[in-house]
Amino acid sequence: MLKANNQLSFCLSSHASLFDVLIEKDNFWRQLKDMVDFSFVYDELKDKYSSTMGRKAEDVIRMFKYLLLKNYYKLSDRDLIARTKTDMLFKYFLDYLPEEVDLIDPSLLTVFRRERLSNKDNEEETSTNLMDKLIAKTVEIALEEGIIEVKNKIIQDSTHTNAMYQHISPREELIKQAKELRKSVYKVDETMHAKMPKKRESTGLLEDQIEYTKELLKLVKEDARFTTIPVINEKINMLEETMNDTEYEIEYSKDKDAKVGHKTADTSFFGYKTHIAMTPERIITAATITSGEKHDGKELQKLVAKSQANGIEVEAVIGDGAYSEKENIEYCEENNIKLASKLSKSITHGNKPNNNNFEYNKDAGMYVCKAGHMAIKKSHSIIKDKRYNSQSEVESYFFDVEKCKYCPNKKGCYKEGAKSKTYNVTIKNDVHVKHMDYMKTDEFQELYSERYKIEAKNSELKSNFGYDTANACGKNGITIQGASALFLANIKRIIKLKNEKTKNNG
Repeated sequence: MLKANNQLSFCLSSHASLFDVLIEKDNFWRQLKDMVDFSFVYDELKDKYSSTMGRKAEDVIRMFKYLLLKNYYKLSDRDLIARTKTDMLFKYFLDYLPEEVDLIDPSLLTVFRRERLSNKDNEEETSTNLMDKLIAKTVEIALEEGIIEVKNKIIQDSTHTNAMYQHISPREELIKQAKELRKSVYKVDETMHAKMPKKRESTGLLEDQIEYTKELLKLVKEDARFTTIPVINEKINMLEETMNDTEYEIEYSKDKDAKVGHKTADTSFFGYKTHIAMTPERIITAATITSGEKHDGKELQKLVAKSQANGIEVEAVIGDGAYSEKENIEYCEENNIKLASKLSKSITHGNKPNNNNFEYNKDAGMYVCKAGHMAIKKSHSIIKDKRYNSQSEVESYFFDVEKCKYCPNKKGCYKEGAKSKTYNVTIKNDVHVKHMDYMKTDEFQELYSERYKIEAKNSELKSNFGYDTANACGKNGITIQGASALFLANIKRIIKLKNEKTKNNG
């Protein structure tokens, strides 16, 4: 049943004491349950449910808690529900009684992910709002606990997440998972080779691979020898969920929202970027998610605004050279914010008619066009203007003209018959002289010395929260995953800092 604040509460149970026996007081999920009033989730999602139509919906807060467990433990919907029936920690966090076994059907969680956390008119709106609310809640807790100060510095950076399909189609993903399932089955019974359904891989059709997958799953699931082996059963459930998700997204040949991003001039990834702002205490105050090719510096002002909306009076922004664009320097100066970002020679000044079609990649030191192609070389020159008796530095970036000839975005960018394609950037030193002087000060050096902290946070999100690879297809999917990962990372950090503070005061 529900408390007045919309959180679930226990009915009386003679077995409730088991929770205290089996779950230690310092367990993370227990501390999370005790620390956070999840009623804000109900307020955010209540409009997604009708009180007059259909059967009574499962509690919104419980569904959201299921989602946190799913993303953290990397479980399929079916395996998550199965584990909850026997895992006392899961039951405690989800507000079930110890003896309860009549839980939700896995399909309800699937519907929750696909429909309740998306908006048909604006698919990203609900999940983005939820991510913002989750971060805001953790910042609120951190401020209340005195872990961070209202007036604070924020460190900014981005971390990349590989798309679920990694430049391969859903069909290829199904083939890969089906192969892994067959291998597991053969280890138990080699005679199953002769019983397997006939493969359709040669047709190249996604629909044929889906039909094969259904036949394979039917065959394996009918044999109790396989479904009783946890390793094989997990592969069955994951393949089934991937197939169902693929049917739901059948119009995609790959993740339509993911884009190629460049980590260096020689390495790239296919996926998304999560742009993060955090305090020196490593509490995340804001985040945005973009496709992989987007420039980090373009997100600075959004992250500052979100941090301010979450109660942080931003005194300084710390970041690498990607954040030293002219617009960012002027924005920070106008808002009395110190900018500790080392000036990059190549920055977009915003006065070129085509500037929105090219993004500067600070890791590779090259520009990337709208189609995702990176410049292959660059040159530096000095141009003199006799009219004004002045000179300026220009950097020219050269693109592979053979790619330009057949590029779908070539209109207005590439002139037919041209033997080369360049993008020229004028470096106006006079705009940055003041910032160059600031870079020499002790204050700048002291602020910049804290930048390394966010690199550790990015590493933590990938290694501890599975944020290196997307677990769903599309921008909405990665936003839901990001909301969960960032929320849990902040809560873990708050608990650690709170315990340290109590120990020091004691």
